[in-house]
Amino acid sequence: MSETQLAAPRAARAEPTEDPRRPRRSVPRYRLQPLSLLPWVVPVLVILGWQWASSTGAISPSILPPPSKVLATADQLWAAGELQRHLTVSLRRILIGFALGASIGLALGFVVGLSKIAEGLVDRTLQMLRALPHLALVPLLIAAFGIGELPKVVLVTLGVIFPVYLNTVAGIRTVDPKLVQLGESYGLGRGARIRDIIIPGAMPMILTGIRYALGVAWLRLVIAETIATSEGIGFLAQNGRDMLRNDRIVLAILLYAVAGLLADQITRLIEARVLRWNPHYQGRNR
Repeated sequence: MSETQLAAPRAARAEPTEDPRRPRRSVPRYRLQPLSLLPWVVPVLVILGWQWASSTGAISPSILPPPSKVLATADQLWAAGELQRHLTVSLRRILIGFALGASIGLALGFVVGLSKIAEGLVDRTLQMLRALPHLALVPLLIAAFGIGELPKVVLVTLGVIFPVYLNTVAGIRTVDPKLVQLGESYGLGRGARIRDIIIPGAMPMILTGIRYALGVAWLRLVIAETIATSEGIGFLAQNGRDMLRNDRIVLAILLYAVAGLLADQITRLIEARVLRWNPHYQGRNR
């Protein structure tokens, strides 16, 4: 047999052949899910109807300016640097007030949820404070802290404390006692039971309270920024009212709406990350 004939089988063995039964690797592609577009259907239809009604005169443009006019006003304020300044000031107030309120609410919620003594000492007083109309506190806050940043931050903080507190207490009390007893039977100390059983079990309710508190924070900010202020989204609306510029008023309303939506979406992403072990929250980070 010649060397050429011997080399042919070796070459055939050296070249690996693809197994037709083996599935081919496909490059992952992002596919746009139709359901992901569903939440935007109503807002788009509302904006289109708004533009049509203002353009045709069905709604007076002097009362409700069309979206094109509002966007032109936003572009003008952005070019002048005024819009960025108002947004930055409002975001600073929200972040400080929400951080303080959420921290106080979580601390009180865990203390009351884990201790019957703390519940007897603190809960009734907090419920009385929760029943107070915060709008009635505005004159007192101005008298106590002046018209600076502090009363605005305090008003936002008060609005955040109680939703976080109530949901934290409710979340702790809805944890299955059998799970706590099981952890105790496995030798887990009190700290380990809180860390490994109570906090994960209460986390869905806690995050629900945080989501609700974010909405309340923006509502309180609307009120707070009407207190003798010269900066912020609320001032933009007040200035539009004084100048009879409804386009600025509508722009401020839209900014509040977009900011609230973004805050809610961020909270949803945190939920999907923190609660990825929970089957009810899997696939909800859309």
